[in-house]
Amino acid sequence: MWDDAFPSFLIGLREGLEAGLIVSILVATLVRADAKSRLPQVWTGVLAAIALAMSFGAVLTFTAANLSTTAQESFGGSLSVIAVAFVTAMVFWMRRSARNLSGEIKEKVTSALTMGAGMLIVTSFLAVGREGLETALFLWTTARAAGESAGPLTGAGIGLVIAAGLCWGLYRRVLKINLSKFFTATGVVLIVIAAGVLGYGLRDLQEGGTLPGKTAFAFDLSPHIDASSWYSTLVQGVFNLTPAMTWLQVVAYAGYLAVVMTLFIRGVRATAPKTPKTPKPAKAERATESEGDGPAGDARARRRPAWVIPAAVVAVPAVAAGAVVAFSGGKPAGAQTVAVSEKECGKGFTAPRPGRQTFQMHNTGDKASEVYLIDPASNAVYGEIEGLAPGTTRDLVATVGGGQYAWRCVPTGGKAVTSAAVRVSGGGNVKAVAPVSEEDLAAPLAAYKNYVNQGLGTLTSQTQKLSDDIHGGDLDAARADWLTAHRTYSSLGAAYGTFQDFDQKINGRKDGLPDAERDKDFAGFHRLEYGLWHGQSADDLRGPAEQLTKDADGLRKAFPTQDFDPGDLPLRTHEILENTLQFELTGDTDEGSGTNLATADANLTGTRELLDVLRPLLAKRDPALLTRVDGDIARVQKLLDAAHHDDKWTPVDQLDAGTRARLNGATGQLLEHLAPVPDLLEIRKSA
Repeated sequence: MWDDAFPSFLIGLREGLEAGLIVSILVATLVRADAKSRLPQVWTGVLAAIALAMSFGAVLTFTAANLSTTAQESFGGSLSVIAVAFVTAMVFWMRRSARNLSGEIKEKVTSALTMGAGMLIVTSFLAVGREGLETALFLWTTARAAGESAGPLTGAGIGLVIAAGLCWGLYRRVLKINLSKFFTATGVVLIVIAAGVLGYGLRDLQEGGTLPGKTAFAFDLSPHIDASSWYSTLVQGVFNLTPAMTWLQVVAYAGYLAVVMTLFIRGVRATAPKTPKTPKPAKAERATESEGDGPAGDARARRRPAWVIPAAVVAVPAVAAGAVVAFSGGKPAGAQTVAVSEKECGKGFTAPRPGRQTFQMHNTGDKASEVYLIDPASNAVYGEIEGLAPGTTRDLVATVGGGQYAWRCVPTGGKAVTSAAVRVSGGGNVKAVAPVSEEDLAAPLAAYKNYVNQGLGTLTSQTQKLSDDIHGGDLDAARADWLTAHRTYSSLGAAYGTFQDFDQKINGRKDGLPDAERDKDFAGFHRLEYGLWHGQSADDLRGPAEQLTKDADGLRKAFPTQDFDPGDLPLRTHEILENTLQFELTGDTDEGSGTNLATADANLTGTRELLDVLRPLLAKRDPALLTRVDGDIARVQKLLDAAHHDDKWTPVDQLDAGTRARLNGATGQLLEHLAPVPDLLEIRKSA
């Protein structure tokens, strides 16, 4: 989470310190002028500034939520660019003003003291308000870039707390900080971060259709970089640099960084202006007279409770923000509210305009329900929501073209209902997902079960040979036969969900066992691997080898009667290699043999076999997807082959950094392209 938190931590620390310094100087000036009675006016202005900043953040959040998807992209991109402008101006202003900040604020306080309570409130409000608005805007943009991560808010909170502590220390004179150096150093880092935010914002504008060049990529390193690695996550989170960037992003990033950083560094080297003399603060007596003390002033104070002004300055921006949110509407522009239930399926649905549309699906029934936007003639699906609870509302976003549309509501345990159809005129052709039934998956399931049955027969004979090697004391042969048998089992990965307890017995890991590799429940392939590559004797390994043979044969006999859900087949296309990326390509399951890449190769074989039985269904729905996946598989296979020399496999931890990154990146890219398969081949109920 720190990669998402760092930019917000820095902005929270820096903006918090700026605002805190201003407040500290305001308070110190009043205290030294013996005008402590005016402190509530300072805190009122500060409170008003905080309320304004929070209200501004709420307006941004709710306004964006009520826009269509493309409008959200354009809105967010525009605000990102504005945030960069604000941050840039703030960096240069503080670089220029750090040395003279105290004198400037004292001068403003002196003027405010002679002009009554209102001016002191305004002075503190304006001094803190700018930082508050800048912080709200920058945090909103970074939080949006981070998606659902809590990192930005966490980082900002930590930064603000530290800033408050530093300001207290400076006020109490227990800390000494060279503010010029601090703001210069943080300014350099913020300029780099702002360059990334600019690139991210421009990409949003391209995605929203506001700017051209959406597909004009300057580079695409996705096949060569592991997007889930710590270094890739760190770079993307902190600097907003992604493996694929358009020419507009690259030119804007480099141009902003070159120009702004040059001007900033050049300004730092310039001779600092001399600190102006600070006017002597007004005496407390003058302040008291200006404020209107005396009988008339006391009378006004009695008529106006002390809480009225603070309550007003908080309420006004909150009410204004609420009005803006309410004015923007409770739902995205043009969104229809459509009922979902057995009795009211599709109520409220009228012919939408062509293009990307948002529908608010409201479950008016008493059962959780699935709902699909379909072509009633072919049952093809344009959009769907699963698990819509009774009484709840969720958005369904779909692209609408010319043709007929209807809603299909499928309550849990109830009968599927299809609404009346509407016709949409105009608009181009929109791709929909052809429905898949259990009957459609029957033939692929039968073919795959036959493949698994054959594999289990082979596995039984291979584990018996492995056991014979150990009984005969030939541990060298046992090591070779162990790898052969383990690769056979690993190639059956799509069926592991049906193996029940057999999978834990045959291929269980020591993780979570109280005594790890010495635990009595540590069994199967990994138990033998540990013993064969850690110098255990044949006598030590006979029992585990016999048990493995027995379990493999038991699985072979049990598998034909085990329940194999046809809906599991599409899921396994993705899950096999997910486990490969998590366990094999990290070396997590290596018990000494160094053969994780051999297992990864077997997993790839299992994935390829599964795709072959599903290929006819996929070819009808997305032939381009198969082309991409086949290319990815060939790329991963080539990288694995390069690590296989004769009968030896390079251990994962002995791969050079570049090769390992390419292998992880290629596997990640394959996983990304396999991700739509479960949706394309999901079994959907018909009316």
